[in-house]
Amino acid sequence: MSRRCDPVPPPAETELPCDPVRTGELPSPALPLERNRTALFFDFDGTLAPIVTDPHEVRLPARTADLLARLYTLTDGALAVVSGRPIAELDRLLKPLLLPVAGVHGRERRDGAGRKFDSNPDGSAVSAADGPLAAFAGRHAGTLIERKPGAVALHYRRRPELAKPVLELAREIARTHPALRLIEGKMVVEFCTGLVSKGDAVAAFMAEQPFAGRRPLFFGDDVTDEDAYPVVNAAGGLSVRIGPGETRAGCRLPDVEMLQDWLSRLAHSWSVPNP
Repeated sequence: MSRRCDPVPPPAETELPCDPVRTGELPSPALPLERNRTALFFDFDGTLAPIVTDPHEVRLPARTADLLARLYTLTDGALAVVSGRPIAELDRLLKPLLLPVAGVHGRERRDGAGRKFDSNPDGSAVSAADGPLAAFAGRHAGTLIERKPGAVALHYRRRPELAKPVLELAREIARTHPALRLIEGKMVVEFCTGLVSKGDAVAAFMAEQPFAGRRPLFFGDDVTDEDAYPVVNAAGGLSVRIGPGETRAGCRLPDVEMLQDWLSRLAHSWSVPNP
């Protein structure tokens, strides 16, 4: 059952509670959050930044950028962005911040020491999906092809009425090319090479400094974030879904703005000296 994470004024202790949705009587213990024992993980689109029609036009809100910088310092670097975007794009969108990041849903990763990893450097197999998706986009104005290292996506946010033919095409490609991983996201279908997920990326970060030994918090909004929630939950952490939808996350926040408020209170509670 998913719970709603309600922003509250900074408490005396470093705790941010999650109140249960009124559909059951499950207990709701407060989760102690100590800055030197907490690791923060964020998806980008729909979590740190609002989703826009054209993914090339997304911008990180200035307030969120300031909060990330504060929290990165407060946690001694135990903060990472885990996104479907490539690392190069994330660096551009987060500039001047240079954070630990995982891109293309965990396929590529840069750890806290700046070392880079690529789980499948030969992404040529994705060309089998690129051709049919590009042909579809060529026939339907308002759809958009996005190419990444080892992945290709077809966005149809401007043409939601095309959802049925887009999904039919994507599932046919997946049946024909079982080595490719199909991701059905929010008004987007994407094919990736390899089987690495956001959950694998979080687990890899948690095995390294400065993340090791901390309690993970993961914030996401889409289908690939669901791969990370069980990893976080199993580690005794806090998984948070932004927005509606079925989820394996333990808590929920309604939108990006509420997440900003929640993080602002967290940063404030960590910045106030203990009495």
